Amino acid sequence: MLLQAPRPRITAPSLPALAWRTTGPIAGVVVVTLLTLSPWYGYHRDELYFRMLGKSPAWGYFDQPPLTPLLARLSTELFGDTIVGLRAVPALCAGLLILIGTAITRELGGRANAQTLAAAGLGTGMLPLLAGHTLLTQSADLVFWTACILFVLRALLRGDGRWWLAAGAIAGAATFNKHLIVLLITGLATGLLITVGMAVKGPRAVFGDRWFWSGAFLAAVIAAPNLLYQAANGWPQLTMAATLSEPVNRIMFVPMLVVLLSMGAFAIAVAGWLWLRGRPETRPLAVATLVTILLGWASGGRADYVAGSLIFAFAAGCVPAAAWMESRVARRRAVWWGMLGTSVIGIVVALPLLPLSALGSSPNEVSRESVGWPRFVAQVAGVYRTLPSGTIVLTANYGEAGALDRFVPAIPVYSGHNELWYQGPPPETAQTVVAVGLSPQRLRLRFAGCESAGVIDHGTGVANEEQGLPITVCSGPRASWTTAWPDFKHAS
Repeated sequence: MLLQAPRPRITAPSLPALAWRTTGPIAGVVVVTLLTLSPWYGYHRDELYFRMLGKSPAWGYFDQPPLTPLLARLSTELFGDTIVGLRAVPALCAGLLILIGTAITRELGGRANAQTLAAAGLGTGMLPLLAGHTLLTQSADLVFWTACILFVLRALLRGDGRWWLAAGAIAGAATFNKHLIVLLITGLATGLLITVGMAVKGPRAVFGDRWFWSGAFLAAVIAAPNLLYQAANGWPQLTMAATLSEPVNRIMFVPMLVVLLSMGAFAIAVAGWLWLRGRPETRPLAVATLVTILLGWASGGRADYVAGSLIFAFAAGCVPAAAWMESRVARRRAVWWGMLGTSVIGIVVALPLLPLSALGSSPNEVSRESVGWPRFVAQVAGVYRTLPSGTIVLTANYGEAGALDRFVPAIPVYSGHNELWYQGPPPETAQTVVAVGLSPQRLRLRFAGCESAGVIDHGTGVANEEQGLPITVCSGPRASWTTAWPDFKHAS
């Protein structure tokens, strides 16, 4: 009977005008600011890795889908193989995220003041700025999540099932960047199942809408290459998910969720969730938001993995917040100062504004791992150049390999870390190795002779993953590289 339920004609709601005069400049200022600050500190290790993988496009990699490395290649080819060129795409993603967020606020009935509040909150939020300054998988993922939610919202509120096709297309495309969109899809399905019949204005069976199933089918078709890659390669994403899941993530999940935008914006997000839950037409998305966040916590992932749901709740919360503060000046001041005032710390942490002397105590791992690479490369290259022809460099992680590939591409670099292990072992002719970051004790088990060539000192004074790591020169492999290579494999 559910599939045969009548579907009365539903008139799309009258929407407020787009507040282009305020939201457009906010998005523009954020993009320009991010591009201006993009050279500060330096490349992050993930950016160096994405740049390296982008040279060999594939349908997938051991630790991730193909889109972010492909964006790295596209960005450097369009804007130049520089740090500014690499970071043009994330900066544009941040601007697009602001516009999509304000579109969600408008879709929910928010007028200019609500849209402006949404744009300002997203434009000063810690995670949007962090993902806009550095090319991370979150840079595009936040855009995919919010765009998918926007199209679902339009399908529900406007009663126009054709928006399910747009939502399905975005969901399918998102799998080429991160598979976490599955959490959102699970949340949406749960919300619709729980509230079926109340999903739009007026009685309507969403699951009886052919457009809904067409959108689901389109998502599956677009995502199929990812599924085929995973099946053909032993489901490596499950291995990576288990590797990245840590008990500490569950402990820090809620505190991190609070500060991903700002404490003031989180309060608005909570108000937004309560407001969504209280309206029958948006209740499915309130359930979806809660389910998605709970799934993120239960899986042991980081809070930023489900940040798209938090951003949606915040964008929704700007509607009741704007209505609440409309009648009194004191309320306007409380909302604006509460949001922007608590954003200051996040801005300073997210952007490259702290002096190096203070960076070591920053909670922002991305910034700490973005300094010292030129000095690191010079030190390793100096050791390499004293050794005979045919020497190779073997690194402990992909950041080290990516840095050498970026600054001294003539030096042959190999690593057993993540996808780089699958690119193969060194040639059998390689009898001398400059090993960076690998345990000297374990190296001595694999080579006839090993000598210390010092430790990494990148000269910044910042204690990060590279500072103090050993450099060891080894020669005389005890076994062929093909035989020994499995022992170098590791994931993180």
